[in-house]
Amino acid sequence: MRACIQRVSHARVTVAGDATGEIGVGMTVLLGVALGDDEAAARMLADKIVGLRIFDDAQGKMNLALADVTGEMLVVSQFTLLGDCRKGRRPSFTAAAPPGEAERLYRIFVDAVAERGIPVATGRFQQHMEVELVNDGPVTLMLDTRDWERSRRSDPRR
Repeated sequence: MRACIQRVSHARVTVAGDATGEIGVGMTVLLGVALGDDEAAARMLADKIVGLRIFDDAQGKMNLALADVTGEMLVVSQFTLLGDCRKGRRPSFTAAAPPGEAERLYRIFVDAVAERGIPVATGRFQQHMEVELVNDGPVTLMLDTRDWERSRRSDPRR
């Protein structure tokens, strides 16, 4: 799974002009599901993102997690995060999971975030969406569970 995380002061997603999800302070997570991803990866990624200390404490240091700031999360499915642009000019999306499997794992991710007590808003899977957000900082991070697996295989101490 690949996630683009943005710390936001507020965010909203609309489908055909109707807001499907809206949050205040928190994170917008654009989530791409890759071939070979599984439920364990979805839950591990949810746990990692919820625990990220990317919000400022009283001294202005990024030291607080989402729950510490009573933050919310907007999760938007985005298979284009798996686009491969190494060859030619048209991205290849062969690394993206098929829609049925991607939606199942997307929902597991959303449920795992909610299970950790974080209010979650979403877009609509496989729909054309417009995402509006104010990136606070700006703070933007990329996480990829496939990188974690490669790290574990190359470094037995992990």
